Amino acid sequence: MKVLICGAGQVGFSIARYLSTHDNDVTVVDQSEELVNHISGTLDVRGIVGFASHPDVLARADLHEADMIITVTFADEVNMVACQIAHSLFNVPIKIARVRNKSYLNPEWSALYKPDHMPIDLIISPELEVARAIGRGLEVPGAFEVIPFAEQKIQLIGIRCKAKAPILNTPLRLLDGLFPELDLSVLFVVRGDKGFVPTGSDELKEEDEVYLLIPQEMLMHAVEAFGFSDQKSQRLLILGGGNVGLCLSEEVEAHHPNISLMLIENDKDRAAYVANQLSRAVVLRGDALDLEILREANAKAADKVVAVTSDDKVNILASLLAKRIGAKQSMALINSSSYSSLIPSLGIDSVISPKALTVSSILQYVRRGRIRTVHSLRDNFGEVIEAEAVGTSSVLGMTVGEINMPQNLIIGAIIRGEQILMPREETVIKVQDRVILMVTSPAVKRFEKLFSVRLEYF
Repeated sequence: MKVLICGAGQVGFSIARYLSTHDNDVTVVDQSEELVNHISGTLDVRGIVGFASHPDVLARADLHEADMIITVTFADEVNMVACQIAHSLFNVPIKIARVRNKSYLNPEWSALYKPDHMPIDLIISPELEVARAIGRGLEVPGAFEVIPFAEQKIQLIGIRCKAKAPILNTPLRLLDGLFPELDLSVLFVVRGDKGFVPTGSDELKEEDEVYLLIPQEMLMHAVEAFGFSDQKSQRLLILGGGNVGLCLSEEVEAHHPNISLMLIENDKDRAAYVANQLSRAVVLRGDALDLEILREANAKAADKVVAVTSDDKVNILASLLAKRIGAKQSMALINSSSYSSLIPSLGIDSVISPKALTVSSILQYVRRGRIRTVHSLRDNFGEVIEAEAVGTSSVLGMTVGEINMPQNLIIGAIIRGEQILMPREETVIKVQDRVILMVTSPAVKRFEKLFSVRLEYF
């Protein structure tokens, strides 16, 4: 696939890195020569210096040959105009834009993006994606990631194994017998700096980060098996009142009325603005690294502290301080992947990665086949994909045992109508089955071949 990315900042770099390592032909446009030189010198991509919404610059980037344009510059208007030009002048099939201003995101004005107006296929808002991702985690104690699949019938959750958790040191193939109330599939395990697709003989260890699929109604049973109580978050402390902090606060006020919410923001004017936007949150002005402010915010009583300032280092240190004071769980927003491997050893419970959430949003347009949902696991370990088996898919009639590739591709669940199947080796894939599977990078081509849609289907 030929992809043009407008914007070579952190988000653009992350998208370019992912797509270029998966056999896509990627070109990146940015007005900063320094950023373009960095991205083209680091990745296998072509770099063009120029203004991203100028037709002559886009023509020089061979936009007429592109299958997709992804606009992630810092200016919403540039991103939107570039998509309009891609449609009107270059007939690009897929147009994706990052939009941050809340006015553009208001559902009241969604008609703006219809095909006969400003045709944009996907609007990306990292701030909203982060807020929604954290909001989902508030409902599942101990989870650092919660991703819904199949209209929320089944959830992908990321959870860390606590000491003395009942599920530890047991071969995975024996879990059904020992925990009959747990109907789950373990898809991926991160142990230290390494991740792997587990086999039936693997055992979970203390501090493992585990990604598993489980039906919605069984979530609390899974939480208890991993050593956490079933008590949901009741007190939330947010550190940072920028766009992410405000979006998260609004998400909590709208969808989690039972949660007591407090926010700390250092800038006087911004703190006043945020306080005026919120209806029931308590906003304190102060430094998130000031122990006295954290004590005043009663961080020791917080079920979850979420550090979402614009500075990765502040988020890491503030999360550590909150945990030292007594907060039950801490989360830190981190844009730089350089810090990710340090987090478990430091004692921070989880990392929020806007880049990973953004990449996940885009992947369903990149992956070939009838794709409903894609979630990229951190550090590009792999993808969890929900794909539909259509009439021409080569996967039809195959058993799960024939499809599974140990260490590379594993089927975690099958949605057949209203039924959720936790597959066995002999389970056969049928037409219109929605298959949820874990795919590592080496197996992506095999996945696309299995679930490809041939022309005769249409």
